[in-house]
Amino acid sequence: MQRVMVTGAGGYIGTTLVPMLLEQGYAVRAVDRFFFGHELLRSHPDLEMVREDVRRLKVEDFAGVDAVIDLAAISNDPSGELFQDVTWAVNHRARVRCAELAKQAGVKRYVLPSSCSIYGFQPDGVIANEETATNPLTTYAKANEQAEHGVLPLADDKFTVVVLRQATVYGYSPRMRLDLAVNGMTYGAWKTSKLPLMRDGSQWRPMVHVRDTAAAQMFMLTAPADKVNGKIFNVGSEANNYQIGQLAQIVVDTLPNKVEIEWYGDADTRSYRVSFDKIESLGYKATRVAEDGIREIAAKLESGELDRTSETITLDWYKNLVKWHEIIRKVELYGGIFDIPAEEIDSLRRSEAAE
Repeated sequence: MQRVMVTGAGGYIGTTLVPMLLEQGYAVRAVDRFFFGHELLRSHPDLEMVREDVRRLKVEDFAGVDAVIDLAAISNDPSGELFQDVTWAVNHRARVRCAELAKQAGVKRYVLPSSCSIYGFQPDGVIANEETATNPLTTYAKANEQAEHGVLPLADDKFTVVVLRQATVYGYSPRMRLDLAVNGMTYGAWKTSKLPLMRDGSQWRPMVHVRDTAAAQMFMLTAPADKVNGKIFNVGSEANNYQIGQLAQIVVDTLPNKVEIEWYGDADTRSYRVSFDKIESLGYKATRVAEDGIREIAAKLESGELDRTSETITLDWYKNLVKWHEIIRKVELYGGIFDIPAEEIDSLRRSEAAE
């Protein structure tokens, strides 16, 4: 049985990937801060949960691991801009260090899920492949690009390194995100029968279903090393290259309720269309399109299993954690709020008696 370490295992992709790995007979070491809770990953005999910050990993944490899928990251552009220093520390430096530690520990394979957002704005008519000059426009994208530059040189005959540039992810996951394009559009249109859309709708975005990108990461665990080592692959499909206006119309046509598109704002300059020929040439194929994600999210909303909360909006949840932490730090004493550990009380009494 191969053991795979998944960092960021408690996140949007991780909570989909880990069960898929377990179903395929892998043992999984799930590493995360678990900001969104441990319960999103169900217990399993072959699942080991490790609560740790990826910036604090040690070489011994990789003992017995055959492969690493390094998902841990501060997610999305708004979070990256608000927490710039942390984004550089986690999305860039911690990932390079993770790859270095994995290699030192004798891990055979390292997979870095990066992002197609590093292509940024591309001129009309350009379909970006893995050789296209990158143009990262945000802290999130820039940190991903630097992580790629840091891990790829580590590849050698004994350590296979693969970079996956993921398209924008959509679809239902236990750690649900409604701050992603398809997911957010679907929720807003279902809830309000209105779909706010940033002008002018002509901008291109590549998309990929969460289960399809998880499948690509699993695919790279067994792909022949001589075909993938030290290489970059875009993850998605031509069928999932959408213009935003086209995508909005798909949401309108797929949902059962009547939905009105409402345009707002200045034109978004981020536009990129992506080629996925390279990964498909190896035999990988995405199997889902936007309609599939829209239907599954709408079904979860209809059943009441899903609703919009601060936990489904990544930046809102990060802000809440920071706010609550500050409040708790101001009122806690001796490691508690109302309940103070008995040993702390005994220590306080001894100190008072000595005085």
